[in-house]
Amino acid sequence: MNASSRIPGFYKLDPDSRFRKIVEVSGLPAEHLHAMRHTDAGMASIADRMIENAIGTIAIPLGVAANFLIDGRDHLVPMATEEPSVVAAASNAALVARERGGFHTSSMAPVMIAQVQVLDVADPQAARLRLLEARDELLALANAQDPLLVELGGGARDIEVRLVESADFRAVVLHLQVDVRDAMGANAVNTMAEALAPRIAAIARGRSLLRILSNKADLRLVRVRAVFDADKLGGEAVVEGIVEAYRFAAADPYRAATHNKGIMNGISAVVLATGNDTRAIEAGAHCHACRDGRYTSLSHFEKDADGHLVGSLELPLALGLVGGATRTHPTAQAAVKLLGVRSANQLAEITAAVGLAQNMAALRALATEGIQRGHMSLHARNVAVAAGAAEHEVAALAARLAADGHVRQDRAQQLLAELRAGA
Repeated sequence: MNASSRIPGFYKLDPDSRFRKIVEVSGLPAEHLHAMRHTDAGMASIADRMIENAIGTIAIPLGVAANFLIDGRDHLVPMATEEPSVVAAASNAALVARERGGFHTSSMAPVMIAQVQVLDVADPQAARLRLLEARDELLALANAQDPLLVELGGGARDIEVRLVESADFRAVVLHLQVDVRDAMGANAVNTMAEALAPRIAAIARGRSLLRILSNKADLRLVRVRAVFDADKLGGEAVVEGIVEAYRFAAADPYRAATHNKGIMNGISAVVLATGNDTRAIEAGAHCHACRDGRYTSLSHFEKDADGHLVGSLELPLALGLVGGATRTHPTAQAAVKLLGVRSANQLAEITAAVGLAQNMAALRALATEGIQRGHMSLHARNVAVAAGAAEHEVAALAARLAADGHVRQDRAQQLLAELRAGA
């Protein structure tokens, strides 16, 4: 870099001016950074409103998973992901599930938790009871912060008070439970928590510090189950293999981490496509996976009395249809319209179904041909492009790479040279 990264007034510039400034400061040729620029003026304006110091956008492939029958309704599911095989795997698993009724879901009310931390409390046990005695007062004060949410049927519902202690730390922590309706809810609960903090501190006779939502949204659980036909899966041995693979993940956190990542391959793709917060969802899911003190599988697989595979999944999914990128990003808006959802809960239920489908597909691959065969055959197209293949050469080169079994860029370049020599 040729100059200091300290750029006074950088945030005041428009995206085009910011781009020119980073070219100047970085010392790189403009063509090396051109891919970072926006190509659409309208999208550049939206990006500039969504985040700070925007200079452009990055496009993630957006696919559509087919075959999903969820609670008796068909859905085409938009999925934004850079990983090959995810959309195909989810679609194939959904096709197997259709044979025996598709996916069945349920969910809790969309309740989020705001935490208010109080320190320097002399009598924490008594403070806990004083706060519980003030429940009605605190709920009324919280609801006064968002009358529209209350009018829509939501609002603060209850409180819980916890004493959080460690060797060098002690705090009284009040949980405000808020029904946020069709929002993810962060803004609503944070506003309420900040308004309540002084009164909570006064009642507890301490000093309030943090007042913010928790992404451990365990009052907002979503559940999904499906029966996967044994014959469609490949027979009894495949069912047994999937169940054994699940048992490995349930017993071993090293396997569970990758097992749950497979679930999130599907879930995060839908979350991103609909403009929701992937980091919040990932954090909540993995926290839920260790709720009993040991990290384990989020899903469960077993064999029913008829020998078919039964899969189930339960996890927190704090998704919204109002606010945030869901309402500002045109692609997210289109994705929500394609899904045809009527509530945030329905969006969460569909998303969980995709997670279960993705998980089953990965376990099926692991229990049969191995994960690499299907994954690498799709990945071969990316490697072919990276090796310099022209559009009309990609399919042939990818096929040769997959057949060769060495899906690497150096091998792709060798095969590409051979293809061109023989043309």
